[in-house]
Amino acid sequence: MNPKRYEIIYRYLKWLYPDIKVKRWFLLAVLGIFLFATGFSVMNDGVAIGYAELQFREVIYRLTGSTKEITIPTGAIISAVGILAIIIGFKQMLNSIISSVLPENELRIVDRIYSRHHLRRGPKIVVVGGGTGLSALLRGLKQYTCNLTAIVTVSDDGGSSGKLRNELGIQPPGDVRNCMVALAETEEIMDTLFSYRFESGALKGHSLGNLLLAGLTDTFGDFQKGIEQVSKVFALRGKVFPTTLDQVVLMADLEDGTRVVGETSIRATEGKIERVYLEPSDCTPLPDAIQAIEEADLIVLGPGSLYTSVLPNLLVTGLREKIREASAPCVYVCNVMTEKGETDGYKVSDHLQAIIDHCGTDFVDAVLASRGEITAPLLKRYSQEDAAPVAADPKMVQHLGAKYFEANLVQERNVVRHDSDRLAKELIRLLFRLKPIGERIALVDSYLLTRKLRKNS
Repeated sequence: MNPKRYEIIYRYLKWLYPDIKVKRWFLLAVLGIFLFATGFSVMNDGVAIGYAELQFREVIYRLTGSTKEITIPTGAIISAVGILAIIIGFKQMLNSIISSVLPENELRIVDRIYSRHHLRRGPKIVVVGGGTGLSALLRGLKQYTCNLTAIVTVSDDGGSSGKLRNELGIQPPGDVRNCMVALAETEEIMDTLFSYRFESGALKGHSLGNLLLAGLTDTFGDFQKGIEQVSKVFALRGKVFPTTLDQVVLMADLEDGTRVVGETSIRATEGKIERVYLEPSDCTPLPDAIQAIEEADLIVLGPGSLYTSVLPNLLVTGLREKIREASAPCVYVCNVMTEKGETDGYKVSDHLQAIIDHCGTDFVDAVLASRGEITAPLLKRYSQEDAAPVAADPKMVQHLGAKYFEANLVQERNVVRHDSDRLAKELIRLLFRLKPIGERIALVDSYLLTRKLRKNS
């Protein structure tokens, strides 16, 4: 016998091993099929499988001594018992398999299968940015679709990311790590693992997630391949790409002529930023990121620090041009608060003007701003840091060529942030507003969206 054929037969015979707890339930399901077919035959006067009916009549006679005809209701009862046996047999058989492979998730497996199939039919959304704002947005959008692509800035040069970048020559993993945690199906577990930070020894200041990405980059020789390996293990609801695999440095020119080198220095330096740029300027994006933009239904910029999280992505050669050429609408999500050293005194239109200065006109199709009220204690705290709510000026935004939308997106805790769920819901609504009616229908399963939007309204 062919060795490969023998191996296949041997593999299937393993199902007959004792204590697998599959055989008994499989046999129950087979018995259920037999009972269902027999009952169906009885109800059809033995036309379907007359021999089975005769055998069944013989069994009834031996058990009861009765020779009366078996009625249609009796056949229905037999079929019902068969259906029950089929359901119990297959359910228990699947539970035996699932409990061995996924011991902690057998009760949620149906929900996961159902949600995954629906989320695959969701819109294709590309989000561009970095920092905590981007991960918060992804956390909300993954409830609507798994066709997500995050394009993440790689200009960070501080903290654990900066150390690994300087010592190992890899892209800074911090923002990428946060996006992967946000997209994970088992987010709590991954957050616990990836966000653990060493507090002493040679690894002091490093997070476990950053070290894992650094190790995988060294193992596979490529930062993106390391990301892909983590994505497979944690079943991410989307893809994460660094803006470029080139080592880049963010630089800024201030209004007074000062030149600042490095993202950390730019954040710390006072003075109005006139322009930011990357060195080297000829860095290139990943082909898969470009393809995602071409196929996107919606492109989202931000939320995040304007000059150090959003704009650095748009300075990569080819990425900015591809976003401009894309048929998908481009929406800029404006920050809730101004940032000292970056956007002091900025209104919504000033944020848009900065993007236009770096990327040209007709780049952003719509701007989404927040109108939520912020409590007095938090406003006082932010004022001590020379920060304030970003003032809305819809007419100026429209004058610059973009549609203006606003919604209550504020989430107040120790700091002011965008609410993940409300922001995601508003972007899905914007997608439907900005797309032609024919394309809206083809974008996503309307039942899933309608149900989700009504639930959150």
